Formats: sequence, C-alpha cells, structure tokens
Amino acid sequence: MQGNTKARRKPNIKVSKTDHGRLLTLANGAVDRLPEVSNELLNELDRARVVDDGGVPADTVQMGSTVTFKPDTGEAKTVTLVFPGEADISQGKVSILTPIGTALLGLSTGQSISWTARDGRQHELSVLEVTQTAAPDANGAAGITSALAGS
Repeated sequence: MQGNTKARRKPNIKVSKTDHGRLLTLANGAVDRLPEVSNELLNELDRARVVDDGGVPADTVQMGSTVTFKPDTGEAKTVTLVFPGEADISQGKVSILTPIGTALLGLSTGQSISWTARDGRQHELSVLEVTQTAAPDANGAAGITSALAGS
C-alpha cells in the first residue's frame, strides 16, 4: 500500500467560450481513437471556468499561446499550444491532444499541475511565462475536422 495516495487538488483554470466549444468538439470526436487523452481533456473542460472571449487574462494558456514551463524532469521548455493538425514538435508546437498539452490548458503564470504521461508516470510542471501570439488559426474548426479524419 502506498503511503501518499491523496491527490493534490488541481489549480483553477480559465478557458474562453470559443476554445471551450472547439475543444469539446475535438475531445468528443477523439474519444474512440484516443480515449485516455480525450477523457482527460473532457475532465479539464468540465472543471474549467468558461469566460467570454477576450476575458481570459494575458498570462493564461489558451489555444495559440506560447508558454514557458518547468517540468519536474529537467530544464524549462517553451512550446505553443495548438490543434492537432498544426502540431510539430520540431517547431515547438504541442497538440492539445497530448497529455502535456491538456495539462497546460487554462493555467496561469505561477501555477503548477500534476499530470500523467502516456507511460502512466506522474509528472508535475510549473508555468513560468505565457505569451499570447496571433489568434489560433481561423481555420480552427476546419483544423479539428481534418485532425480527426487524419489521425
């Protein structure tokens, strides 16, 4: 029996109405192919405080944000959170349909979260900085459809 089984409470997160709607569609569409990641994204969306578009603070990770975070496994990393069709790890573009992408969603500078990697291991990361780049691809909804069809 493990001594420390009490889970840490997850931090409060905020998600815009538009991101929430698009991500809900994406997660529901991926449930058969990627059940673990899809369910985790649905859980995050369920606990998120949904705010009007433009009501998400600039230091909060949303789709298209560039975030610098410190993982428990090493050096700080900088990535941009994107829809699956735009993901390219060589360019630092991480899909929302990855465990780390889902973990980053809605976090603000200074917040930390525990997350489970695909290999089942628990990790923790802390957000150091968030930068809002250009709005996510205006093709966001089309990107969701093509991502579901192509993956």
